[in-house]
Amino acid sequence: MNNSIIEVRNLSKQYQIGTAMNRSQGLRHILEDALRSPRSWMRRKCRVKHRSSTGFWALKGVDFEVNRGEMIGIIGRNGAGKSTLLKLLSRITEPTTGRIVLRGRVSSLLEVGTGFHPELTGRENIQLNGAILGMSRVEIRKRFDEIVEFAGIGKFLDTPVKRYSSGMYVRLAFAVAAHLEPDVLIVDEVLAVGDAEFQRKCLGKMEDVTNRQGRTVVLVSHQMPAIQNLCKRCILMEQGKIVMQGHTNEVVRHYLAGTIERAEQGLDERIDRQGKGDVRVTSINLRDASGRIIPEAISGEEVVVSLSYHVLPGIVLKDAVFCVEICKDLKKYFSLSSELSDPKPLRIQGEGRIDFHVPEWPLMGGQYHMNFYVGTLNCMQDHLTDAATIVVSDGDFYGSGKLHHQGWHGVSVLVKHAWQQHESLSETCHPSVPER
Repeated sequence: MNNSIIEVRNLSKQYQIGTAMNRSQGLRHILEDALRSPRSWMRRKCRVKHRSSTGFWALKGVDFEVNRGEMIGIIGRNGAGKSTLLKLLSRITEPTTGRIVLRGRVSSLLEVGTGFHPELTGRENIQLNGAILGMSRVEIRKRFDEIVEFAGIGKFLDTPVKRYSSGMYVRLAFAVAAHLEPDVLIVDEVLAVGDAEFQRKCLGKMEDVTNRQGRTVVLVSHQMPAIQNLCKRCILMEQGKIVMQGHTNEVVRHYLAGTIERAEQGLDERIDRQGKGDVRVTSINLRDASGRIIPEAISGEEVVVSLSYHVLPGIVLKDAVFCVEICKDLKKYFSLSSELSDPKPLRIQGEGRIDFHVPEWPLMGGQYHMNFYVGTLNCMQDHLTDAATIVVSDGDFYGSGKLHHQGWHGVSVLVKHAWQQHESLSETCHPSVPER
């Protein structure tokens, strides 16, 4: 007897790059243009068709099976095709080639707001989602109180969900998806929106759904501890393909090894950068208090994280923001931000450098990696994960001559820091801390 509840065979999804029509035009305007000047309309249509002939394969040749009662994790970097796969499994969009066999009722939690009508109340959306899943009114009423209690939105139950905060939205959406007894529960990274307490409730509920109720869960997450704790089997995706699947610990180790390899590449070689590109980070260095480049940071000593940048000729960015995250094994230990440490506008042009001053480096010895983000108001300019590796040596952080306790591992760190701008066009510096 076939125990699989999900079968995916040679699944591919292609998106067209370009637009098939002017989105601002309605059907009436299109027909008027066609009747008024048929030749011009046909020429425009041919140009649009030619412009849209280039396709992007978000998924290519994906094959796997999921058994009943199994919780399977799907991991990979941004743009690997994970969310596209979940949309296909949820039947939100159709595959270009291949097929999906689903033997049961599917409930999905992919994005904040997916499946909810903003004008309806929380109560009405619970009933609507149950009906969409094919449940009777009796079944919905049976689970109703449990859903409301889990979501913790009792006093807002008769409020339109368009007035909910993102956290309330997610709590209700997960409660509905998990409690209306689907055979398959599909959950994307959307749980990251909730607070820590609610995330623990969600993880516990998913474990209960599989272990006690025998239902199937497909989980996409960048939280490797959650994947390792919940999933015995895992799928690693890269550039729309499955590169590895098997025991979760083995797949995660392979993924983390690839993270280190990417961080050791030069920035010029990286083709996975995101953003508009008016400004690009050209190099990352560690410096000491005097500004000299150093090979490694030492715990407890002053360290400067230095990002050199290049702005395209003729462009001046008046409200730039630079952010840096220090991570290890996909855990974010702390972040540095020009906007948080000093909210005054940061103006950049030409070539320059942003220095983040950390007075006492707060991490124990080991190898870490860095993500960075450069943006302007409502616009990502340059973003790269695993952009560089950072080596840290243990130092006398506590001033006691003793190192940290053996086996101690930090989870997160809050750091006071400041930024300073250096422009090659001018000798002027703009420190965010008062001069002494």
